[in-house]
Amino acid sequence: MYKTIDLFAGIGGIRLGFEAYGCKNVFSSEWDKDAQAMYEANFNEKPHGDINLIDPESIPDHDILLAGFPCQPFSIAGKGLGFADTRGTLFFNIEAILKAKKPRAFLLENVKRLTTHDNGQTFAVIVEKLKALGYTVYTKVFNSLDFGLPQKRERIYLVGFLAPLHFNFPTPLGYYQPLTSILQDDNDIPPSYFLSDAIKQNRLNAVKGTPPVPSIWHQNIGGNISALPYSCALRAGGSYNYLVVNGVRRLTDREMLRLQGFPDDFKITIPYSGVRKVAGNSVSVPVIKAIAEEMIKTLQLQKTALKTPMQFTLCEA
Repeated sequence: MYKTIDLFAGIGGIRLGFEAYGCKNVFSSEWDKDAQAMYEANFNEKPHGDINLIDPESIPDHDILLAGFPCQPFSIAGKGLGFADTRGTLFFNIEAILKAKKPRAFLLENVKRLTTHDNGQTFAVIVEKLKALGYTVYTKVFNSLDFGLPQKRERIYLVGFLAPLHFNFPTPLGYYQPLTSILQDDNDIPPSYFLSDAIKQNRLNAVKGTPPVPSIWHQNIGGNISALPYSCALRAGGSYNYLVVNGVRRLTDREMLRLQGFPDDFKITIPYSGVRKVAGNSVSVPVIKAIAEEMIKTLQLQKTALKTPMQFTLCEA
């Protein structure tokens, strides 16, 4: 129905959400080798590499640009332009592609902290840059917990349309599935996933309150441990033991993908360490699907309006 491009593609979570509504992907870009390998195994397409080496004009025409882009701090060294200058950041690549190809719409995803970085100036510049390209922009912070996933993961989503279209973000479900929906049976888990007796005892001594069962025990950077009936956000750079199932074992690679909403037929072709990284960097697929549905509805309404002929009433003389 609509052609998409998948930038900073990771393992294809955003693509999955839009393919659920008939979209066809015509270009992808991702530099991480582990993510490339998983992406190719599941979509039969190896993403292009470093986006900085790709000429925006060479990218195929498309209707919707998709990007879960990393946001590096904006550099002002030597320029004196502050946040009026986005050059040197990865957002600049998106801006350049939007300017060159003028797709009908875009969806961008990033960490919630983007909205407050440098007292909100970073986010304000990004939104203004998008508007300057002619896009009507909508933004919303969503928590994956509210879309059925047992993972607390807050992210900012930016949706834009080249036409001045009215858009409504999806209404969150307001609940999450229990951990039993994603956890595998301990009897099926290899021994290497289980903590040593010393680490288990350390966790037990430090956990707050009486842990529910099942639960995922989370250790924050201060060393405090809480046991919750859902997972805290998966992190690409988190330690091996910062999330522990019932205080006794690590999450499996399949469980991590389930926490992000990937189906069980999604192929895992890389080592466990690689899955931890790509799962932590991924998007939550159900949130993307919900946004994709509303974006497609909005574009379809525009198409219908353009095709509907004007009605005239003949007056008798």
